[in-house]
Amino acid sequence: MTEHRRMLLDTAAMYFRAFHGVPDTVRSPAGEPVNAVRGLLDMIAKLVTDFQPTELVACWDDEWRPRWRVALIPSYKAQRVASETKVGSVEEVPDLLTAQIPVIRDVLTALGIPIVGAADHEADDVIGTLAQRARIPVDVVTGDRDLFQVVDDARDVRVIYTGRGMSKLEILTDSALKAKYGITPQQYADFAVMRGDPSDGLPGVAGIGEKTAVTLLNTWGDLGGIIAAAGNDSSAMPATVRTKIIAATDYLAVAPKVVEVVRNLELPTFDARIRSRTSRQSEILDGLSERWGLGGSLGRARHALEVSAETVA
Repeated sequence: MTEHRRMLLDTAAMYFRAFHGVPDTVRSPAGEPVNAVRGLLDMIAKLVTDFQPTELVACWDDEWRPRWRVALIPSYKAQRVASETKVGSVEEVPDLLTAQIPVIRDVLTALGIPIVGAADHEADDVIGTLAQRARIPVDVVTGDRDLFQVVDDARDVRVIYTGRGMSKLEILTDSALKAKYGITPQQYADFAVMRGDPSDGLPGVAGIGEKTAVTLLNTWGDLGGIIAAAGNDSSAMPATVRTKIIAATDYLAVAPKVVEVVRNLELPTFDARIRSRTSRQSEILDGLSERWGLGGSLGRARHALEVSAETVA
């Protein structure tokens, strides 16, 4: 009997990787770029073939830089802002990629893969919520280390990490994360808060690198314990480290909420089961393939999903 397993795609992270990994000389018959579309489809084909999910969800950034996160840490993703509008920030995205995003949505929809987002939240939050609520094993596909915090052996939630490329995928479980960083998934958000992340505009605690953050977490358990120890003159925390933690008090008061993924969103209902396509869906896919010149990439994704649907059936 086929094991039921849900796969959650960090879609934007994947199509950005596809865009930069496939030459932009890959074009439609009319000359439009389709490298991100084709690259994403090849990723999906490989993931479905290798990991055999029975459910597949394209998690979406309805807001890539949520206002409530920016209110807590104004530098959050600030270096990626192209312009500001009354309703939020516009992300700096290459024009050749921007033009492909509607095509990606059309193709995912035609493949029967639901696109799920939430107002004023990132795909990370959608993933956190769906992983938390799942009653079957979950694979999270991402190149974002912040999502390591959702790994949970007890609930059979693991991360398929794409950070080293699709040919060097890493499967992260509790033990794998412990071996890689020396901490548990439950400690990862606190670790990320202290370490910081320049790519996300998170300053971290000045003078506290990864090794020191791991030592502190293994000594005092979590960020709350570390802050308490810093404020206790009789604790065993070195004076230099204590000074750094105290100096970062304001940052540490807000950063955890920015870094922690939301796990209780209200999301629309959807059906993520991988199923055989109807004749109408096949016609739409044929039309998209011809219009955009998606060729073998779309064919491989269709085949992988069809094989999966037949296996489940």
